[in-house]
Amino acid sequence: MTDGITELTAEQVVDAALPLGPAISPDGRLVAYTVKTPREGEPPLCSFMVVAADGGSPAVQLTAVPAPINLLRWAPDSASITYRLKGQLHRIGLDGGPDGGESTAAGEPLTAWQGAISDHWPLADGRSIAVAAEDEPTEEDERREAEGDDARVWGEREPLSRLRLLDLDTGELRLVEALAHRHVVAVVQRPDGGPLAVITWGSPDEDPGQYTAELHLVDPVTRAVDDLGSVGVEACSPAWWSADGDWHVAYLAITPPALVGGHAVLDVTVPGADAAPGPHKSLTSGMGICPTVLVQVADGPPLALFADGFDTALYRLDPAELRFRQLSSTRGRVDSLTASRSGAMVAAMASTAYAPRDVHAGPPGGRLLRLSDTGPELRRITWGTQERLSYKAADGLELDGLLLLPAGRSREDGPFPLVTLVHGGPYDRFADEFLLNPVLSGQWLATGGYAVFMPNPRGSEGRGQDFAATVVGAVGTDEWADIVTGIDLLVAKGVADPDRLGIAGWSHGGFMAAWAVGQTDRFKAALMGAGISDWGMQAAVSDVGFQDTALGGSIGWEGSGPHRHDQLSPVSFASRIRTPVLIVHGEEDTNVPFGQALYFHRALRHYGVDHEFVSYPREGHLIRERNHQLDLLRRSRDWFDRKLGAEPS
Repeated sequence: MTDGITELTAEQVVDAALPLGPAISPDGRLVAYTVKTPREGEPPLCSFMVVAADGGSPAVQLTAVPAPINLLRWAPDSASITYRLKGQLHRIGLDGGPDGGESTAAGEPLTAWQGAISDHWPLADGRSIAVAAEDEPTEEDERREAEGDDARVWGEREPLSRLRLLDLDTGELRLVEALAHRHVVAVVQRPDGGPLAVITWGSPDEDPGQYTAELHLVDPVTRAVDDLGSVGVEACSPAWWSADGDWHVAYLAITPPALVGGHAVLDVTVPGADAAPGPHKSLTSGMGICPTVLVQVADGPPLALFADGFDTALYRLDPAELRFRQLSSTRGRVDSLTASRSGAMVAAMASTAYAPRDVHAGPPGGRLLRLSDTGPELRRITWGTQERLSYKAADGLELDGLLLLPAGRSREDGPFPLVTLVHGGPYDRFADEFLLNPVLSGQWLATGGYAVFMPNPRGSEGRGQDFAATVVGAVGTDEWADIVTGIDLLVAKGVADPDRLGIAGWSHGGFMAAWAVGQTDRFKAALMGAGISDWGMQAAVSDVGFQDTALGGSIGWEGSGPHRHDQLSPVSFASRIRTPVLIVHGEEDTNVPFGQALYFHRALRHYGVDHEFVSYPREGHLIRERNHQLDLLRRSRDWFDRKLGAEPS
């Protein structure tokens, strides 16, 4: 902790600089990343940084612009980086840089494409780039726009991100015709410069795109395509590797035919000429941890990050045993992993309980060195003490969660007003990381005088596929009992004041907050953020409705009922609610559409329940505008202050 100052302001939270997108060079010497710095009344400033991977010299800023710079990709020779800026691909060369002190980098545009570019992947020849991009507007498109003819026939003229190959010498983007009917989401080239492994969807919309995903091989010279079959929902992170003369493609996905649950590493052997592809096999079956990132290594088998309870472990695939072997474990959360060509160095984002997310690098089997320091001012603040909790569910299942004590207080000062903060997902977790963000976060409440309980109930990430799958068709049942057991434990231990309990959450956590107040009146206040009130409506109109059908257990078109989803929907229990509820939601949310909040508001109004309903214009599932973030931080803490009466820390 620190000997800090007394007060954390909402401005400090929303205006904190945010490092993003680390990418380590193929030779392992340099790490590129960006830093997003919010500014009052102006677009955020995005700084493009490069730093020595060994920390031997300070980071150098290559450029800074008031627009997002993202999708950083190194050239094979480590001499330049391509990136996306204002919808176009650019390249910046390195001459000097961190090792030489001064950078004489110069950026240049690579494309002037009129269709949206979603991603790109430099190829091994150094002269071409695989690009996922929508078509440029046609004369017919321009005519329709000029005439205001914007009627959309669903299923026609879909904005597919098609696979194209950019020739860096001529600037020409050539379409891979055999995949022109597919939406490209991920590409990786075989390390020897051979074919591309490409994951595609049948539609640009997540529903049905996610469950129509396929894996293909594309020859970068002839543009010929071979199919390797269907892949699971949420397929991503393809990686080549070889053993005994055979090439394989591994990737992350939910194991088919499941639509929700824990991720697995799946693998398929690439067949020889005229042979059919073999089955896609899980390489992580039976593991009690969850893979989060899979990274190709040119000179060896792939690396993978695994969510392991509160922490993160780095593994390497053992080709002989067809299993992953642990190389290291890092306290807290590690993500956004990239690796050098040899795999001897990696870069990632990492955070621990009192250290915010920063760029780190190091050997995969050793300690990662922090390379960026984007929030030094936060070290002057006294934070709530963060503890790890372990306890057993009513049925004996081992569970865990985090406890934040009010800043500057110890357990002996309790009992405290307690807010239970439920994570989203449900396939997500509270890792032992720095828990401060502009939406709902533990340290914001802890510095306001609250104890905060952050449980990882069944359905969470980090405990294996079986643990994650237990909520399918049963949301709000056993996972709710898991949360209640943790609250009861904290009351019994004298940490939580039973007369001053609150509950809050965002997305699935917002659903759990709405569910909780329909099951019990022990909470004196609740906050439902972007939460689901009706699983049937959610399955019908969410952009991931197919997964919500699985979670809620049914959908209305299956017949006249009774339906399982009605038994699991908070709105079905509105007549029981006595707890004051703050409902907050983005008006442009497509993940959990705004109608979910409106429905719950009308139900509470009908039954005369004390509540406030706040909507944020232009916001989607996450709240991004600075003024809205400030409002949400202040409003959420004020809500609990009025209902629970916390004493300032």
